[in-house]
Amino acid sequence: MSADHPPGLDLDRLRALLDRERPGLVNGPLDGRLIEGGRSNLTYALSDGASRWVVRRPPLGHVLATAHDMKREHRVISALHPTDVPVPRPVLLCEDEEVLGAPFYVMEFVEGTPYRTARQLAPLGETRTRDAVLSLVDTLVGLHGVDPAAVGLEDFGRPEGFLDRQLRRWGKQLDASRNRELAGVDELHAALGRALPASPAPAVVHGDYRLDNVLIGPDDSIRAILDWEMSTLGDPLTDLGLLVMYSTPLGLPESPVSTTAEAPGHPSPAELIERYAERSGRDVSAVSWYTAFAWFKLAVILEGIHYRYTLGQTVGRGFDRIGELVPVFIDHGLTTLQEG
Repeated sequence: MSADHPPGLDLDRLRALLDRERPGLVNGPLDGRLIEGGRSNLTYALSDGASRWVVRRPPLGHVLATAHDMKREHRVISALHPTDVPVPRPVLLCEDEEVLGAPFYVMEFVEGTPYRTARQLAPLGETRTRDAVLSLVDTLVGLHGVDPAAVGLEDFGRPEGFLDRQLRRWGKQLDASRNRELAGVDELHAALGRALPASPAPAVVHGDYRLDNVLIGPDDSIRAILDWEMSTLGDPLTDLGLLVMYSTPLGLPESPVSTTAEAPGHPSPAELIERYAERSGRDVSAVSWYTAFAWFKLAVILEGIHYRYTLGQTVGRGFDRIGELVPVFIDHGLTTLQEG
């Protein structure tokens, strides 16, 4: 396919759909490009020379419909857009696979930067880095403060037994990738099961909340939360635990998996927890469990990537070193749980 038509994005069919469903929206020839960096669903930048939009669709040749549910992503940003939670304005959902070969949706383009590494954050300086990360916590408090029923998301998930299902789900994922001994991983899984906390009132959960899934504006405010593919109605402290995990220095400067925690000025995990507790009013006494669960979940994800690498199913650099990270994540999980 030509550069004018990136793989998975037929601009002629898309233009015809937009002209029919949103007449007057597009005022010139459409240009589209794939935005690099996404790990699952495909994201394209779209422009007519004057206005810009974003298209989200499942990967090419996708088979797991539930893992790439465009209707679900579109539903949650549509529900949250009228609230104070910063999300892109939804434009259109298309479930007709004849247009692009899969369901997709279009949303507004939001200016901002996703910071993925400590090196990218460093030029901001200590004060701006600190402000940006604290804003990440405040925005999460805002998301968790939305009444699901008030925005039509009361049936967006099954909060009852949420943590137990999550733990079993990731245990099954681990079993599907087992091809070597991993010291401590079964111990961590069992210990998490024995110490399962009682969940607070359910909230809209993002599911992958971290700095590189938001767009930071020039004023260090969060302009938009992106990548809602794992969102659901469930235990809000799972989002906090994941954020704390990603805010913990790994101590591995050349690691192919990085956190932003080493950036000068980055608040400590303890500061983030305290700020969340203070602003949300939630009891965070069990946060060590949620953080340990996040370490376990990421260990399982990394082991799955390592397993695919051993089968020759990965493309790109750095995959040869993913396997050595898994024991580090398991150790962090065990330590976090014991300290809690």
